[in-house]
Amino acid sequence: MTPDDRIYAYSAVLMGSPILLKLFEHDESLASRIFRLIKLQEITFTVNRPHSDIMAINHAAGRDPVTVSAPVFELIRRAKAISCLPDSSFNFTIGPLVKRWKIGFSGHSIPAAEDLQALLALTHPQDVILDESARSVFLQKAGMEIDLGAIAKGYIADVVRDALREAQVENALINLGGNVQTLGAGAEGAWGIGLKKPFADADTLIGVIGVTGKSVVTSGVYERYFELDGHCYHHILDPKTGYPLDNELLSVTIISQDSIDGDIWTTLLYGMGVEKSLAYLPQIPHIEAIFVTRDGQIIVSSQRQFTFTPLDDSYQITTY
Repeated sequence: MTPDDRIYAYSAVLMGSPILLKLFEHDESLASRIFRLIKLQEITFTVNRPHSDIMAINHAAGRDPVTVSAPVFELIRRAKAISCLPDSSFNFTIGPLVKRWKIGFSGHSIPAAEDLQALLALTHPQDVILDESARSVFLQKAGMEIDLGAIAKGYIADVVRDALREAQVENALINLGGNVQTLGAGAEGAWGIGLKKPFADADTLIGVIGVTGKSVVTSGVYERYFELDGHCYHHILDPKTGYPLDNELLSVTIISQDSIDGDIWTTLLYGMGVEKSLAYLPQIPHIEAIFVTRDGQIIVSSQRQFTFTPLDDSYQITTY
């Protein structure tokens, strides 16, 4: 490729987010197939449709196991395993707490402490019983709800990447409303993925992440939040307390091969905080991270799989 190569962009609104597909050849038929694939995946994994496997599981909570499709069972099994890790901040049974807070969905008040305590009893991932032979899922307590929203976008981004590979596409980018997955390189080498400035206009960036054939996923407290009495209440909840996680972080970005790993590790590392995350990252060499802190620091891991170009001089850059 040369810098003169033209990039064709296709867009749609799916999964409640703007979806962007970039290709180096004009191919509306392929773009349409990709968007239909995303729509099918959305229908499969959503909790926002009355007739889906996930909703069937939730409606049967405390009563009956529900047999589901193989992809749904496999993603639930993975979500449970991650949720059951020691001190995990990832919890796919946190749905009742999310619905009570309604952050990002008209919620602007703090739930009563006794409400949160009652709901915490419904958020134990160990109470999700999986039967592999029957491919069934059973929520042991009435009122429990599972939600794959914290992992499904990454899974779908990887499904799209694999579909593009099967279509013999060597270079492409898919942005699923924050989950970015790339094939090959962009027109000038690495794909440039903007890192947003927290609590600023959507187009304001603090840096650009350069990747080739990698996924970039960012999770930040500025995505959905409300302010009350000078305090910011954001959508990243602590599954141990029921309240928003409160530490030094404003955002965590994960660079990885698979986008599903980005979904998982943004949540896990956000819960760990910077110090524990930096100590843990060497144990998972396929994962790299960028942390943005409340005190104006950008902490970047070793950059084996990406480059980072800062754009805002007000931030202090540290490479770990």
